[in-house]
Amino acid sequence: MQTPATEDGDQSGARTDARVIRTRRRLRAALVALTLERGYEAVSIRELTDVAGVGYATFFRHSRDKAELLLDLLNELLAELMTLLEPTLGAGDTSREGAIVFGHVRDNADLYRVLFASQDSVALLPRASEVAMAGMLRSFEPKAGAVVPADAAINHLIASFVALAGWWLATGMEQTPERMGRAFEELVLRPTRESAFAAREP
Repeated sequence: MQTPATEDGDQSGARTDARVIRTRRRLRAALVALTLERGYEAVSIRELTDVAGVGYATFFRHSRDKAELLLDLLNELLAELMTLLEPTLGAGDTSREGAIVFGHVRDNADLYRVLFASQDSVALLPRASEVAMAGMLRSFEPKAGAVVPADAAINHLIASFVALAGWWLATGMEQTPERMGRAFEELVLRPTRESAFAAREP
C-alpha cells in the first residue's frame, strides 16, 4: 500500500507534466501566430514568452532557441501524420497516402506555412527524412543494385513534397487534397519507390 507522501508525489508529478505540456503548447501557438504576423526571423524569444504568457526563463527550460521550438513543432506534426498514414503503408494505394498527407497539410495549413517559411526549416529536413525513411522501411526495403540510393531517394521525396505543398499553400489550396495526392503520387511517390525500393517479402 502506498503512503500518502508517495501519492502526493505522484499527483505533483502529474500536475508538473500537465503544466509542461500546456507551456509547450502555448509557446508553439505563439510561434505560429507571431511568425504568420511578422515573419519567423523577426520574432524574438521575449515576444514569444510575452504572447505565450510564460516567463522568459521558462522558455529555456523547454527549448534552447527558436530552432529547437520549431523542431518540436515539426515532431508533433510528423507524429500525427504518421499515425494517420500507418494503416495505409504497404497497401499499394499511393494516391490514398498522398491524399492523407495533403489533407493533413490542409488541416494544419498555418503550421506548415510556418515550417516552410523559416530559414531554420532547412535544418528540419533531416528529421523529416528520418521519419519518412522509417515509415518506408516498414513495408519496403532498399532495392538491390538501384541507381538511386535509398537515402537520396527519401531526401528527394521530402524536398519535392515541401516544394509541392508550398506551391499548394501559396495558391490558396484550390486543388482538393485528393487531387494533390494523385499529383504527389505521379510526380514523386511512385517514381521514388520504383527507383529505389522493393516491397518486402510477406
